[in-house]
Amino acid sequence: KNASQAEIKSAFRKLAKQYHPDVNKTAEAEAKFKEIGEAYATLGDEQKRKQYDQFGHEAYTSGAQGGFGGFGNGGFSSWTTAFDDDIDLGSIFEDLFTGGFGFRSRGRSSKASKGEDLLVRVNIDFLDAVKGTNKEIKLTMDDACDECKGQGGFNEKTCSTCQGRGRVVKMQQTLFGTFQSETTCPDCGGKGTSFENRCSKCRGTGHISKNKTINVEVPAGVDNGSRLRISGKGPAGRNGGENGDIYIEFQVKEHPLFKREGDDIYLEVPIDVATAMLGGEVEIPTIDGNLVVEIKAGTQSLEKQRIKGKGMPILNSNRRGDMYIILKVVVPDKLDKNQKQLLEELRKTDLTNNSEFKTFKKYL
Repeated sequence: KNASQAEIKSAFRKLAKQYHPDVNKTAEAEAKFKEIGEAYATLGDEQKRKQYDQFGHEAYTSGAQGGFGGFGNGGFSSWTTAFDDDIDLGSIFEDLFTGGFGFRSRGRSSKASKGEDLLVRVNIDFLDAVKGTNKEIKLTMDDACDECKGQGGFNEKTCSTCQGRGRVVKMQQTLFGTFQSETTCPDCGGKGTSFENRCSKCRGTGHISKNKTINVEVPAGVDNGSRLRISGKGPAGRNGGENGDIYIEFQVKEHPLFKREGDDIYLEVPIDVATAMLGGEVEIPTIDGNLVVEIKAGTQSLEKQRIKGKGMPILNSNRRGDMYIILKVVVPDKLDKNQKQLLEELRKTDLTNNSEFKTFKKYL
C-alpha cells in the first residue's frame, strides 16, 4: 500500500513483459497477463486505488461501490481506456516490445531534440602536449541541408493526413479485442505540417552528410585520455534542436627519453664511474632545453634527484610539475691499457668501506 506510482508502473512493465502472450507461450501466460492488466488498471488510477484499499478485491470483482470495470469484464479496449490521460500506455509497450501492439509515443518525434555528441580521438606528439599546439581535424558528420535550410522541403503546408495535429488515430484488432490507439502521423512525423515539394538533396530528411575541418587548440599539459569539449559544433539537431557537441580525446605518443607520471617527468641519466665516485657536472636535456646539474661525490646507481618546476604544465593553471632524474652508473664495455693500469692501482686501495659492504661481510 505504500508503493509509489513509479514503483507500480515499474512492476507492471516487468510483469507485462514476462507474461505477454507474444513472448510467453506457456498455457497460463494469457490469464496472468489479464490479471496484470486488471491490477494496473486499478492501481494506476488514484481513485480506483483508494476504493481498492478501502473495500478490497471483493468489491473489485463484484462491482460494489461502483466497481472498477476491470480488464476481465470489458476486454482489452476497456483496460486501455481505464487509465488517466497522463498515463501513456503506448510508451509503456514501446519500451517493452519492438513491433508488438504498434503503439508509438504520442508526438514524440515532433519535439526538438539535440544532435548526437561526437567523440574523436586525436594523436599528438609528446612535446606538443608539453607546449600546446593547434590541430586541424577532418570530420564527416550529419549537418543541416544547405539546400532546404534543414527543413526537408519547400512550400510548407498543413499535413492533410493528420490535419495539423501531428497524430492519427487507428483501430487495431488483437486477440483480446478491438481497441483504439493514437500514433505519430506517418506522413509528417508528428510535426503537423508537410511540404508541397520534397528536397531532392536531402530526400526530405533535412540533413546530409558533410565533410568538415575544425581547428582545435590543444592546451599545454594534456595527457592520454584528456578530453576537450567543443560545444555546439557536432551533428545537427532534429526539428530545430541545437547541434550536438564534439569531444576531442587526446592520445599522446611516448617520448624516447622522457617518461610522464601525472604532471611529473622522469629521465634516466647515465653517468660514468669516476663522476659517481668523485662528483661533477652533467648536462641533461629537459623539455625547456639543456640544463647542467651537479652530481655529488659517492652517488649510487639509481639515485634520484628532483628538479623543481621542470615537469609538465598543469592544465588550466600557471603551475608545473617537477622533473626527476634517475642517475644510472654505467660501467664501460672496454678499457684501454692505461685505464686498466689505473684501475689496478685503484683496486689495491680499500674500495669496500661503505655500509653495504660492511653489512655483507658480517655474514661471511
